[in-house]
Amino acid sequence: MTRTTNTGASVGADTACRSERNETWLQRHGFISHIHRRRPPGRPLPAHIRRGNDRRSRDRAPVEHVIAAQKQAMGLAVRTIVLARARTRTGMANLANNLRRLVRLQGRVTD
Repeated sequence: MTRTTNTGASVGADTACRSERNETWLQRHGFISHIHRRRPPGRPLPAHIRRGNDRRSRDRAPVEHVIAAQKQAMGLAVRTIVLARARTRTGMANLANNLRRLVRLQGRVTD
């Protein structure tokens, strides 16, 4: 996927996704890496890296919570090789989640 088809330039992920290969790929394709950094082996995480990881977590947490809620409530586990099926299943889960939120919000409205 190139930047011309993707409007989001930043990529956030867990430390397991950080590698020289991934960082090079992101840079070559015009993405901005917001992937968490690992702790040096046998030493504590330096304060400036910890602050950076904390900042990245503030951005990722709201998204991760929505995904976790969908997975828990709908038993969402995409185990398919075909991309179209995965997109459809994820899209249907998003639609169901949004409808559930709408019903909940409408129940709060008072006339």
